[in-house]
Amino acid sequence: MDNDPLERDHPALLCLCQGRCHDPFTLLGCHPLEDGRWVLRAWLPRAAAAAPVLVEDEIALAPLADSGVFSVVVDAATKERLPQHWRVSWRGDDGGDYSAVSPYTFYPQVSDEDLWLFAEGRHWRIYRVLGAQVCRVDGIDGVQFAVWAPAARRVAVVGDFNAWDGLRHPMRCRGGSGVWELFIPQLTAGERYKFEILGPRDNTPFMKADPYARAMELRPRTAALVEHSVYRWADEGWLEQRRRFDWQHAPITIYEVHLGSWQRGDDGGFLNYRELAHRLVEYVTGLGYTHINLLPISEHPLDESWGYQVSAYYAPTSRYGSGDDFRYFVDYCHQHGVGVFLDWVPAHFPKDSFALGRFDGTAVYEHQDPRRGEHRDWGTYIFNFGRNEVRNFLIANALYWLEEFHIDGLRVDAVASMLYLDYSRPPGAWLPNEYGGNENLQAVEFMRILNTEVHARCPGAVMMAEESTSWPQVSRPVWTGGLGFSMKWNLGWMNDVLSYFSHDPIHRAYHHNQLTFSQMYAYHENFILPLSHDEVVHMKGSLVNKMPGDSWQQLANVRLLLGLQMAQPGKKLLFMGGEFAQRREWDCGSELDWFHCDDPAHSGVQLLVGDLNRLYRHEVALYGFDFEPQGFEWIDCHDYRQSVLSFIRQAQGRQLVCVFNFTPMVRYNYRIGLPGGGVYHEIINSDATCYGGSGVGNAGAVYADGTPFMGRPASAEITLPPLGFILLRPASED
Repeated sequence: MDNDPLERDHPALLCLCQGRCHDPFTLLGCHPLEDGRWVLRAWLPRAAAAAPVLVEDEIALAPLADSGVFSVVVDAATKERLPQHWRVSWRGDDGGDYSAVSPYTFYPQVSDEDLWLFAEGRHWRIYRVLGAQVCRVDGIDGVQFAVWAPAARRVAVVGDFNAWDGLRHPMRCRGGSGVWELFIPQLTAGERYKFEILGPRDNTPFMKADPYARAMELRPRTAALVEHSVYRWADEGWLEQRRRFDWQHAPITIYEVHLGSWQRGDDGGFLNYRELAHRLVEYVTGLGYTHINLLPISEHPLDESWGYQVSAYYAPTSRYGSGDDFRYFVDYCHQHGVGVFLDWVPAHFPKDSFALGRFDGTAVYEHQDPRRGEHRDWGTYIFNFGRNEVRNFLIANALYWLEEFHIDGLRVDAVASMLYLDYSRPPGAWLPNEYGGNENLQAVEFMRILNTEVHARCPGAVMMAEESTSWPQVSRPVWTGGLGFSMKWNLGWMNDVLSYFSHDPIHRAYHHNQLTFSQMYAYHENFILPLSHDEVVHMKGSLVNKMPGDSWQQLANVRLLLGLQMAQPGKKLLFMGGEFAQRREWDCGSELDWFHCDDPAHSGVQLLVGDLNRLYRHEVALYGFDFEPQGFEWIDCHDYRQSVLSFIRQAQGRQLVCVFNFTPMVRYNYRIGLPGGGVYHEIINSDATCYGGSGVGNAGAVYADGTPFMGRPASAEITLPPLGFILLRPASED
């Protein structure tokens, strides 16, 4: 066996030894020589020079100077006798003995089709190609690593398995795709790893967490974890039902939750996803909610960001357990009839040095120009929506949560910040589009592709936009020129209503239009009526503390607000704590103030919320036409002097009369027009003593005579409770 003919000053060898090699496979592994023999080369930069290095315990490899390459030339017969993926044994410079199958004997595992689809921005399961995949190649178990770093000069996998040494496992660059890959035999799930990258200019390598990591270490540590799910789902019935889900004409009442501060353990620590599943499901089913909406659970380094500063888009946060623990959470919800929505944040990402920002030393995921690529007031980067691979990263991520975790829908955060190039920017700090406008045309195209693919691939899943402007057709189909979302948060309604309720009742007559204006545009979009987390933080006060008056009036106002939300057209969302009128502003660092539930005044609000949810779910008049005008008729929207509103909700021949008194004055003998004569049962009265009210009402029913009033064929004199509402249903419909 002769020595390796490779010259010691060969440029490729120098690059390998200096940590600058873009394709170590050109040197390492098994290569034919011109005389018909073969050269075997192993890369062992930390092997002890004096100890033998053996292939399959029988063939000695010789060191190639002090390069870290060990090689031997063998004849064809010997090469044929060796396995394709031969094992190397050596002693490390730490004195330990090691044996491993050489990773540089394997063919590329990322196919040309995968690379082509990714470059086109159309590989919707790219998360099964990039990242870390536990797999078997040629009968050998290991982990396939792949990462997109188009400007890098060298990328290596580092972790506990190689002492975080960037020289040990350099990766292969797949041509001009910018994708680097390496299969490392014998690794398993649970390994900690990162990518060490040498950028295009600086000669100092740096480490980055895997953008496609399925799991991350618990903060403040930032390594990715090799994850391999073994979970077995049991929600087939739910998924089949979801495929036929007519969400436009179905009841949707959503409980918005931050998992870290809903409830805590006895020691004050976080609960596991599995513990949360049992507690939350029991709670929300008891209150009649149809869905939970989780604040973002993608991995994030800062608790105080509530999950909106995402650093690992494919990893459920390890604060509450593993990916399979989160699968259990969703599965358990589904098996008990509760849907799960998830906040999703494609609008921006943090600048943390270990994550996406300047990933390969250049602007990879973000736009290079800060006028397009940064939110200065948020201190974050903006995704480059015009880059195919970035758009692919995000759309595949949305599908990942829907397909791999069975999530029922995504609430897309901060849509307006993506739509407008001048969003929160002074003049001169933004670049117009090619037509001179402020619309981000690339972001618009991204959202249209996103929603098209979600609706096509995940029937019944819903996409919800938090969009704070009057951008047209947010929740209209792409083929009509819309953005393609299923629904849009009605932030205008939320702001108007909360502003109205903040006024002392003596002044509310002058702000009556804040209650009625939303009907001017209520059917331009498919609206969700939110009372969200954003309204109970940052010194805005809790819902109850926004209300004027003494404690009794504040709680009555909360009951009145929640009744108005439930009765008006649109799907419903309430942030946790609002259902029992928590007084303290929400703090993500501690659990809700559950002691309020021991106070009858607060537990009465909670009881009302449950009754309203159950009524909404079972009364088609309240949900059948949430998005169509035929489901709503004003009885009287003009009684601003007395601050009274009345309207009818109707669907499928059923009607419900809703009357609201926004002052603490009892309105006796208040005549109201009704759609027909006869008895109307008072099915809910927010002033009932069981809800913490004063007990003013109509003894359970009113009688409508044939006196026409307000353009209606019948009318009745009713008693309106103070700061209260009543819901009346014709006895004929009971």
